[in-house]
Amino acid sequence: MIEVRVPDEQEGTKAVVRSWLRQVGDSVARNDPLVELETDKVTQEVPAPAAGVLAEILLDKDAEAVPGALLGRITADAKQPATVRAEPVEGLSSSPPPEAGQSLDKPGANGDVETRLSPSVRRALQQHGIDPARIEGTGRDGRITREDVDRAVAAATVVSVGEAATAQPRHFASEDIPHDRMRLAIAENMVRAVSGQPHVTAVFEADFSAVAAHKAALAARGVKLSYTAYMVKAAAEAMEVAPAINGRWEEDRIAISPTIDVGVGTALGEKGLVVPVVRDAGNLSLEQIGAKLDDITRRAREARLERSDVSGGSFTISNHGVSGSLLAAPIILHSGQAAILGVGKLEKRVVVREVGGQDAILVRAMAYVTLTIDHRVVDGHQTNAWLTRFVEILENWPQP
Repeated sequence: MIEVRVPDEQEGTKAVVRSWLRQVGDSVARNDPLVELETDKVTQEVPAPAAGVLAEILLDKDAEAVPGALLGRITADAKQPATVRAEPVEGLSSSPPPEAGQSLDKPGANGDVETRLSPSVRRALQQHGIDPARIEGTGRDGRITREDVDRAVAAATVVSVGEAATAQPRHFASEDIPHDRMRLAIAENMVRAVSGQPHVTAVFEADFSAVAAHKAALAARGVKLSYTAYMVKAAAEAMEVAPAINGRWEEDRIAISPTIDVGVGTALGEKGLVVPVVRDAGNLSLEQIGAKLDDITRRAREARLERSDVSGGSFTISNHGVSGSLLAAPIILHSGQAAILGVGKLEKRVVVREVGGQDAILVRAMAYVTLTIDHRVVDGHQTNAWLTRFVEILENWPQP
């Protein structure tokens, strides 16, 4: 019998068993996804440590999974399966997870599963009641991605709107939304953050015209970068004028992080958000930062982040403008940080600039930027110095 245990390292306040991806009696191959664990920050799949048959489930759905805890056992010889049983956890239901007996994985022509769906895709399909067989996957080997599901939902919405135009008015009943684990964790972290750290926010305005021109020039050469990549790079360089922004409050000192590890808030729709980290951003080129951002944001939306991807950040950026917000003052959620940058919606605005010694009215790509700080760590002087340098870097971005 081979034991399946909770990984020793865990990111988040606690982990629980979200669902078993295989049931007692199922054959598994080595490294097959076996069970999903969920913390307040990340969902993680625990793979099968060996090939065989799942013989026992010892921690069922919703059971707390502490590091090193025994999740279940596998019989190593798939030809001689053990007498299987599922042991209920005291105080918890021993019924199988919701997926049992009704897999959302996409079957192939021979009836076998061709492509296993990621947790994020599975939840989206369940939420919208979509049959995966009706979706053509665009991922690797035909895998259905979250973007495929979003397109299917959008297409269905267009049809529904067209039908509604000729239908009678409809009345919708209100419906309560039960708390899930991530929403409860976000609430707990918000209350802890605002009660434990004195927040102060400064607001500046940034002209992104130079960045937009540089971004367009690179795109013409086949190099596509997001605006967030420029923000991460500029934030890392701005730390030179106010290193304490990259620090944290300790009882006996202000500890300055030796590396600039920038967390980037990534929205997960109705499921809240996670903050994957671009490590050592101060020593990365713009293109390297862009590549890392592409990787971690994609895996975040596919619920494939590792614990190491969301731990150890020294500074955070919330690019809330991508969802249409002009101005916001994000909360410092990580107790080991002293500041969080907020960047609003990028839009063309009329501004006054001096051209040839004369005032001129110009149309420029502008956005509001905020820096919310832990006032125990830094004061207004360092806050404004950092924002001044951050804006200066963006507005004077050298052209390729």
